[in-house]
Amino acid sequence: MGEKSRSKGGWCGWLLVLIVAAAIAFGIFVTIKKKHHASKGEAAPVPGPPGAVTKKYADALHAAMQFLDVQKSGKLVHNKIPWRGDSALDDGSPAKVDLSKGMYDAGDHMKFGFPMAYTATVLSWSILEYGDQMKVVNQLEPAQDSLRWITDYLVNAHLSDNVLIIQVGDPDADHKCWDRPEDMTEKRPLIQVNTSFPGSDVAAETAAAMASASLVFKPIDSTYSDLLLKHAKQLFTFADKYRGSYSMSIPEVQTYYNSTGYGDELLWAASWLYHATKDKSYFDYVTGKNGEEYANWGSPTWFSWDNKLAGTQVLLSRISFFGSKDTSNSATLQKYRDSAEAVMCGLLPKSPTATSSRTDSGLIWISEWNALQHPVASAFLAVVYSDYMLSSRTAEISCDSDSFTPADLRKFATSQADYVLGNNPAKLSYLVGYGDNYPKFVHHRGASIPMGAKTGCKDGFQWLDSDKPNPNVAAGALVGGPFLNETYIDSRNNSMQAEPSTYNSAVIVALLSGLVTTSSVVQSFT
Repeated sequence: MGEKSRSKGGWCGWLLVLIVAAAIAFGIFVTIKKKHHASKGEAAPVPGPPGAVTKKYADALHAAMQFLDVQKSGKLVHNKIPWRGDSALDDGSPAKVDLSKGMYDAGDHMKFGFPMAYTATVLSWSILEYGDQMKVVNQLEPAQDSLRWITDYLVNAHLSDNVLIIQVGDPDADHKCWDRPEDMTEKRPLIQVNTSFPGSDVAAETAAAMASASLVFKPIDSTYSDLLLKHAKQLFTFADKYRGSYSMSIPEVQTYYNSTGYGDELLWAASWLYHATKDKSYFDYVTGKNGEEYANWGSPTWFSWDNKLAGTQVLLSRISFFGSKDTSNSATLQKYRDSAEAVMCGLLPKSPTATSSRTDSGLIWISEWNALQHPVASAFLAVVYSDYMLSSRTAEISCDSDSFTPADLRKFATSQADYVLGNNPAKLSYLVGYGDNYPKFVHHRGASIPMGAKTGCKDGFQWLDSDKPNPNVAAGALVGGPFLNETYIDSRNNSMQAEPSTYNSAVIVALLSGLVTTSSVVQSFT
């Protein structure tokens, strides 16, 4: 009995020691954990005016901005690209309208209104968020100039309230030629959307471009800003009233820029119109039945020329962060913000809900064609959301069981930018003209044909097939990018990887503008 009691007492004593030791260990663990998360539980200081410049991003931004000059159509004023000249001066003549401006879509000579309008919207957004940072590195005026080159075209393309020209050129005929834009002789037919052949997607994207650009130009040229806003309102009304996808109305556009729906563009345009006007009817539009029908809350998507939902969610989150109480407290608005955070959680590599759509080196990778569009656009959204958090003193976002800070989002954004600029297995800069090693056989007609060469439609193909590097550097071109296995074939005939696009330039300019330095974002665009 006594022996058993002693044995039991000894056992209890050891158990007590173990419990105390476990409690101490747990206390240490909790303390370490709390210290680890201390910065996450406390909001970081709000950034002030633009700080120190990160040189590599400044150099890359300077390069990226140049490709927008490379792509300009029309009579070039203050031309900065020595191998470019006036071109397409008669564009729009079948409709007796001047459509000579605008920008060529990619390595060809087409003007596709849907991606061009998206280019303008993203450029506007980047200027509105990061114009002060662009200015520090002397890139604000070039960005504004390139934006106006597009919006001048869009204004002229909007022939009347319910008529919008959405394409200049015949892609089949255009792609049968390999010539310089200055020398092209092929016919340039026009395609339009109207009440009989509606295009809510392209009309609403153009409205978004006009509305966002009206904010950019408001402090510079109020008359022009008012003109843009007038067109934006008209185009939105047209897009909303006469609903239909331009891909269904005009099947031939499906080959190149097929739209998968128009609901996202309607919400995107209404969001920009609310920012531009503060007219609550636009806010009610996105938070009412149209939001219920088209917002697809809680389902993260990829921001691109075709799908604007992720961009809309981030843009509307701005109202949640900085808006007045009558709007920022909206339960529906919170759904947009929650969806934006779901997008962010999918991007963060250490998040429990991180997407698996990545290369082994961490690049977001969605598509073989134009692979870099999605990682760069996603990184731009991440740096914007990070700056909304910093400027509103929001400490963290929750991704299921873990939390992440603005610094985590910025780290992701820089990882994608750095990959593009050469921190990748190929040690290749996918931004032409940046660094020492970048693609030399870019799929781009003007860059591939020597200045002064006299070529017609067909005989110019000798330059496409040439085994010599491009004689002209398409500075700032962001090529399509790597395959999933992170290889890149530098061949002019490899349009899947080697062709740049104007809308790619918009997203890389936007991303680099956000990373070139740090500052607080404005609480209102107006």
